Order: sequence, then C-alpha cells, then structure tokens
Amino acid sequence: MGRLGVDLYPLTSGVALDRVDSFGRFLGGSPANVAVAAARLGRRTALVSRTGADPFGTFLRRELKDFGVDERWVTEVDAYPTPVTFCALFPPDDFPLYFYRRPQAPDLEIHPHELDLDAIRAARVFWATGTGLCAEPSRTATLAALRARAGRGTTVLDLDWRPVFWTDPAAARPYYAEALRHATVAVGNLDECEVATGERDPDAAARALLATGSVRLAVVKQGPEGVLALSADGTRAEVPPLPVEVVNGLGAGDAFGGALVHGLLAGWDLERTLRHANAAGAIVAGRLPCSSAMPYASEIAEALATGTGTIPERGRDPA
Repeated sequence: MGRLGVDLYPLTSGVALDRVDSFGRFLGGSPANVAVAAARLGRRTALVSRTGADPFGTFLRRELKDFGVDERWVTEVDAYPTPVTFCALFPPDDFPLYFYRRPQAPDLEIHPHELDLDAIRAARVFWATGTGLCAEPSRTATLAALRARAGRGTTVLDLDWRPVFWTDPAAARPYYAEALRHATVAVGNLDECEVATGERDPDAAARALLATGSVRLAVVKQGPEGVLALSADGTRAEVPPLPVEVVNGLGAGDAFGGALVHGLLAGWDLERTLRHANAAGAIVAGRLPCSSAMPYASEIAEALATGTGTIPERGRDPA
C-alpha cells in the first residue's frame, strides 16, 4: 500500500539533468516496486494506491497488470496529476532524486473509508510504508489498515524515510511509533532507523524496533556493510552485500523487500532469506530501471552461484 508514480531515468549515465537529452519511462514508487519484485518470484500480489486521471495513470495501471500485480485497488484522483520522479545517474553512489508531487500526490489521497479491509486482513503479508504517514488522508488510512491486521499474518512496515515529504524528523517519529505498534516486521536503513527510533547503531536500532510492541523481526540495511536482522526470539543474522557494478542504486531496496517477503512466506531461515534478498538488491543496482529490472528466482540463484549481482537482464519472461 502506498506510493506509485512514473520514474524518468536518463539513458546516459554521468550527465547532469539539465544536459540529458533522453529518458526512459518506468513504473516507480517503492511499494509498487516491492509488489513487482514479489510477483517476479511467483507470489500473488496486489497494490493499494491511486493515480491521476491522466495518461500516466493509465500507463501505470497497465504496467502493474503486465507485471502480474493486481491493480483493482488502484483508483483515479481527478484533482491531482500522476506524480513523476526524475533521477540523475552518477554511479556508484550518487543518484539525486527530484520528486514532482505537488500540490498533492494521488497516492496520498487514499481515504480510510475506501479501504477494502477484508482484503487487507486476508493477505498473508501486508506491506505499508513510512511515506504513507507523511500526509492526510493517507496517514489515517495507513494506520487504519495496519490496525485492521491485528496480528494476522505478516505485517511489514518499510520505514521508507524521504526527508522531502516531511517538515522535520521529529514530526515523523510519533507516527512511526504508532505504525510500529501494529507491525510484525520492520525494515529500514540506518537513516530511517534513526528517524523512527533515535538509534543509529545497527544492533541498538534493531533492539529499539523490537521494543516497539508487536515487531517480531527487525531488518537494518547498512549499505556497503550489508544487512543485519534480529528476531524477537534472539535469532541474529548478518550478511555482507553481493558485489555488483552499480548502474542505478535506486530500486535495490525494493528488490530486497520483494525477496524478503518471498523468503518469509517460504519459511526459509533468516540467513538464507537475507542472502537471497541481498542478491536481488544487487542485481537491480546493476541495471538502469527499477520495476522491470526485478529479478526472477533463476537470476537470484545465478547471482549467488557466481558471487556477483552483475548478470544479464532477461526481460519479462523467465528463462
């Protein structure tokens, strides 16, 4: 549930946006990408979101359907245009984002009374994001959806901190705290964990997330240092990143999320789940787009076998 928009990426790397001549158009938005990533791994996925009543919204709903994501809960907002996000590409670690989501993004116009709470309760996994907490009515709707889960299945809160969507971190923390009270899994990088908990040390952040109430698994992404996960029963796993020649670092976290969900649903142990999720993220970091770059299970297996995320892209049909 949450953000959905159009990503426009330069077709030439290392060029400032004011000098870029051509862009590729892709489905974007973190929750949408997670849904695509899980669908690529054979999971049945759906998205709760909204677009503008415009050609870009038509494009996004068509893309979701083509990727195997159920788009029945993606509705139109007449008042606002579908958001567009531009990114400049300066690998390996500089990918500035420019969000065009004013005066209000349609995906923040999700109203509580419009939610299909029966479907949300029935899902084996429900995935919500911190961005959904940044404005009304999405904030109330996100919290209503999380409360409706009431311990059912796996409920993931992706901390998904985007400073541009908030006035200051202190304003965000109470809403994160309320959302975490209803989540069973919390996922975030060090910056996001610090905003949500006040802790930046990976182990301290993981413990703080577990102390929020219902969270049973805390996953702390550490960039080049890999990923740490700590469960409420004391199980701890930490795995290094998979090497990759970076093309576009955006979308790697969403690929990680889709593979994380896949591993949790498969009942894998924590270390195996993290290794597969890390490999999925590395593969997407080695490709230009996000959504269409999400790997199939065979590609993740190849990356783990060869020890690199730099593997050829195979398009939309599995090999």
